[in-house]
Amino acid sequence: MSEKSSCCGQGDKHQHNHQEQDSDHESCSCGPHEHHHESGDHHVHSHSEDHHGPNCNHGDHHDHDHHSHDHDHKHGDACCGNHSADTVNRTVTIEGMHCGDCALKLEKSISRLDGVAQVQVNFATAKMSLGYDQSKLDFGTITNQIRNLGYSLLEQAAAKQSSIFRIEGMDCADCAQKLEKPVGALVSVNQVMVNYGAAKMTVEHDGSAEQAVIQTVNQAGYTATLETGGKPLQTDERSFWRRNNKVMPTAISGLIFTVAWGLELGNIMSESTSSILYALAMIIGGYRIARTGIYGLRSRTIGMDLLMTVAALGAGLIGQWEEGAAVVFLFSLGETLEAYTMDRTRKSIRGLMDLSPREALVRRNGEDMMIAIEAIQIGDTVIVKPGERIAMDGLISKGSSTVNQAPITGESVPVEKTEGDEVFAGTVNQQGALEVRVTKLSKDNTLSRIITLVEDAQAQKAPSQRFVDVFAKYYTPAVLVIALLIAIIPPLFMGESFQEWFYRALMMLVVSCPCALVISTPVSIVSAIGNAARNGVLIKGGAHLERLGAVSVVAFDKTGTLTAGIPQVTGIIPLDSRTEDEVVSIAAGVESASEHPVAQAIVTKAKQDNVPMKPASMFTSVTGRGAQAIIGGTLFYIGSPRWFIHELNVSLENIKDTVQRLEQQGQTVMILGTDHDIWAIFAVADEIRTTSKSTLEHLKAIGIEKTVMLTGDNRGTAQAVAAKLGDIDVRSELLPEDKVSSIKELMSNHGHVAMIGDGINDAPALATATVGIAMGAAGTDTALETADVALMADDLSKLPYAIGLSRRALWIIKQNIAFSLLIKAVFLIMIFMGTSTLWMAVLADTGSSLIVIANGMRLLRTRVGTTGA
Repeated sequence: MSEKSSCCGQGDKHQHNHQEQDSDHESCSCGPHEHHHESGDHHVHSHSEDHHGPNCNHGDHHDHDHHSHDHDHKHGDACCGNHSADTVNRTVTIEGMHCGDCALKLEKSISRLDGVAQVQVNFATAKMSLGYDQSKLDFGTITNQIRNLGYSLLEQAAAKQSSIFRIEGMDCADCAQKLEKPVGALVSVNQVMVNYGAAKMTVEHDGSAEQAVIQTVNQAGYTATLETGGKPLQTDERSFWRRNNKVMPTAISGLIFTVAWGLELGNIMSESTSSILYALAMIIGGYRIARTGIYGLRSRTIGMDLLMTVAALGAGLIGQWEEGAAVVFLFSLGETLEAYTMDRTRKSIRGLMDLSPREALVRRNGEDMMIAIEAIQIGDTVIVKPGERIAMDGLISKGSSTVNQAPITGESVPVEKTEGDEVFAGTVNQQGALEVRVTKLSKDNTLSRIITLVEDAQAQKAPSQRFVDVFAKYYTPAVLVIALLIAIIPPLFMGESFQEWFYRALMMLVVSCPCALVISTPVSIVSAIGNAARNGVLIKGGAHLERLGAVSVVAFDKTGTLTAGIPQVTGIIPLDSRTEDEVVSIAAGVESASEHPVAQAIVTKAKQDNVPMKPASMFTSVTGRGAQAIIGGTLFYIGSPRWFIHELNVSLENIKDTVQRLEQQGQTVMILGTDHDIWAIFAVADEIRTTSKSTLEHLKAIGIEKTVMLTGDNRGTAQAVAAKLGDIDVRSELLPEDKVSSIKELMSNHGHVAMIGDGINDAPALATATVGIAMGAAGTDTALETADVALMADDLSKLPYAIGLSRRALWIIKQNIAFSLLIKAVFLIMIFMGTSTLWMAVLADTGSSLIVIANGMRLLRTRVGTTGA
């Protein structure tokens, strides 16, 4: 234990475990505590969890004289548990400790941090218990110290509960920091993540923090509403202008400022009277700003609110009441307009929540009743009338209709649905009445998952934001120091006017907060990801958005991506006088347990021809080759010709010409046989998607250097498909590991590569590529979770749109960053030259933020087919 806490006075025994039994206990001079030494973990202390105050009485082993301590070590607040009200106690798990010395090193290092009251590291359990003063020390500093020592904080030991809060009033990106610090400092809170783009805050806590979080958020000047099941407990249907608490003070402040300025301009009132009106405008418009700024200062966060408060008060201090009132009004107006534009941006995703009805007509025990969707259970039957939105994910048990799936998949044409087909919550039933058997709870349905994944994606920082974060980290403190020097040095050492240079220092304060720069990337990412989601493309984060825009090569899986993925048996050639029904019966029996599309084509053929499938046992799927199973005591194989030749050592010399002819026609050849005999040849073909050729042409048009087909099919089949598609390279007869090697080679030669497949069978290749894109992910949970980008429908035409949207987003982000930096540079020069005024600086700061937001919001209006630039 550290020297700060070596006397905890906790428990009847004070036990120390050391590797060296002859230790002199320099770190523990606790007096007459009973010591136990064991060879084992280097430094482990065990105490009870009681905090002992001045009336401590623990029996024979704990002889404290609380009036005159005779301990040899520093006996501060940590001793005997005399913690201040700001002390936070936490237990965390440390990953990376390999010996007892690691525990000792970690304990000593953390104990040296100012604000740590006590720390105890248990190597055996990999736990660290610590108490620290949250007014002196941020938990993030402790985490960084742990990482700097080469360890990682794995988890919180206490039971965890995550709560999501909707935050009203966040209009600038540094609002996130203003909330994360005070909420994170709450005793029962383990972790806080503020999603500025979605106006949400996720809090991980011990289950008792929700009211404290809401109160803390309210004190910081915002409003928090707890969400359950993805929906807020209370929804405010009022317009932005009625529900936002900034609108009225801003309007009144602006009115008073305008009246005072007009009366002063017409010489209708005296300067002193107008100054009173200006001061009143400052107070009304600036009260909320000052309160938020002071609260941020208490949590050691210097935000724009504090800087503007200082600038306005400073202007009043030197008699520039008009300037001070202008600062307050323009800043308030800018904040309000920023909040309005961001509210519109966030609604692009919140609108998805309104697609699902709040209740549905459910048939239970023969009776139809309206039930809230949260109360609908798996297996319930939901009645959907023509023109209604479908409330739950499920399978149609009765009826047929056309369904508009645009909100989920982005498909513009309604899809025919009949019994057994899957439908999604939020889609629209157009014609017939449907009965839907529910397969997912409302919180787990596809629409809810899309909303959650999109909001999580909007919260992730893109690589371009790293530059912004680093710049902002050093820019604001540097400018604050410069402002202080401007106010002091010229008047003291150069004989210049104090008022003049103090005024310039105030202008430096105004331009010291890089709001426009900080918001330049998030607003663009939020808008782009929201636009993509509305068009059936799920982009899983800013990093994937940027990487997608940088790809120069697109690799395609063939089956199910370039082709429809519904192969059909086009030919069967039985050998050695066997009948077609005989070989189909055996082949279908082997393939009956396989999920591969070609296998399912053979099973479907047997069902269509009413051929009974032979019962099979010991089924084994051999990846990239085929399948095998025992039928009637004989081990049968069905798979690619090269499997029989190279691994089963079965000669195909007698059928070589037939196999080549079929492959040249673009058909996939499957051989049925044993380890010494060939029974039949199956030819299977898959139709090319109608959008494949046009998609490849569009990709070339937007500057994609190369498109490549990666397939396990034979070269003849692959070349035949490629000939119908046009300009696409072919790599055939690839096993899954060969596809990974091909992706790595393409990345080595061409840079960023996107791989598009079904999201499951191509998982290794998708994970290896710069960006992995899953196609037809609406009904596939695995694809939604694992892919970097998911095309919700089986529509390849969305791929050029997604790449074009990403490129446009990158370009707009660069525009925003360059513009923000340019504005700052221009006004810094103007301040030094003495050509700027305080209100001009405020107008430039808030104006640049509004321009950046408006520029980013252009991505919301980008449509499919307009992203080629």
